[in-house]
Amino acid sequence: MARVLLGVTGGISAYKAVELARLAIKAGHSVRVIQTEASQRFVGAATFEGITGAPVLTSEFDRDPAGGAYPGEPRPDHDPISHLELVDRCDVYCIAPASANTVAKLAAGAADNLVSAAYLACSAPVVIAPAMNNRMYEHPATQSNLALLRERGVRVMEPGEGALASRGEWGVGRLPEPPQLLEAIEQAAGTGTPLPFDGLRVLVTAGGTREPLDSVRYIGNRSSGRMGFALASEAARRGARVTVVAANVSLPRAAGIDYVDVETAAQLRERTLERFDQCDLLLMAAAVADFRPEDPHDGKIGKQGRIDLELRLVPTPDVLSELAERRRPGQTLVGFAAEHGPEGAERARGKLARKALDAIVLNDISRADIGFDTEENEVTIVSPAGERRVDFAGKAEVAAAILDFVQELRAAAEPGAGAVAKKAETK
Repeated sequence: MARVLLGVTGGISAYKAVELARLAIKAGHSVRVIQTEASQRFVGAATFEGITGAPVLTSEFDRDPAGGAYPGEPRPDHDPISHLELVDRCDVYCIAPASANTVAKLAAGAADNLVSAAYLACSAPVVIAPAMNNRMYEHPATQSNLALLRERGVRVMEPGEGALASRGEWGVGRLPEPPQLLEAIEQAAGTGTPLPFDGLRVLVTAGGTREPLDSVRYIGNRSSGRMGFALASEAARRGARVTVVAANVSLPRAAGIDYVDVETAAQLRERTLERFDQCDLLLMAAAVADFRPEDPHDGKIGKQGRIDLELRLVPTPDVLSELAERRRPGQTLVGFAAEHGPEGAERARGKLARKALDAIVLNDISRADIGFDTEENEVTIVSPAGERRVDFAGKAEVAAAILDFVQELRAAAEPGAGAVAKKAETK
């Protein structure tokens, strides 16, 4: 069982931290609580002390009667610095709720209260559960702070969507329910059931690139980004840290996923290359233009009488082939191919071998009810081992089936996920 340090900050959802402490103790964990001054306006220290059976500290200058010990442990024979001893002994530090102010302090490395000072001193896994008004949560400053914390290894739980504290307001920002919080704590401490993608870094490309003809017009495609976004959400649900390079996607953004917006194939190439070396799994779902205008017009091409325009196109770089050439051991690369008609499978197999990929997800765009800009899809996953059909379903269900296949692929290829593709090259 784990020693859990629970940090509670100011917010109406602080009452859920009481139930979290109760559930953790019921599950056999030892719990100590530290609070900010603001949190005591919502839940007092006496409540947590009654639940945990241990003193609650509210200032880094408080003397800890337990000497930093957790329930069931002997008190040290000396009088240690209280907050340092608590974090030194804990197996996991969870801050729930984490207010916008606290998130900003953690990202900046500020240590002006007990909760933030404990974070800086903590070498154990850290879980934070942001909870605040949706406008505060969605503000670029808060999203930037959370992204920075994720980069530093903090496990950031995604807030729920629903009724908020302010009467009549609805949105994202609700603290997850105590059982969900406890599950995340146990996973971080290594006492719970691990998620299949825990620790996996996933890079997804989504949407369709637009290649400018002039300052107004462009050459593009009908990709909405739905498939790529569904893959990103499913990977995050399985525990992965997900980044999406989104080309002209107007869909809602999921909390907890990092999005990088691009327009052209060149921009998508640049942003994907920047992040590729750090990823473990690449899902190249974007529809990247094969050609672009050779000489885009600086302004708008006007229409005066009849004008015969001649458009000269040049190829864009093959981003996926370039990425495949620089892959490292342990990376898995999955491409997506939009093909027309029954010969699509053969062309997909050719791309699989030519680009040295682990798998290609084939879309038959000859059908109007699947593929681009639809809510449903039906695909065939082509790999060196053969083909697997994913029947007609919503794109979320298709994404789950694709990632089930990826899990099997990586498990079969351990210790190096790239071994599957390398084996295919030698055949």
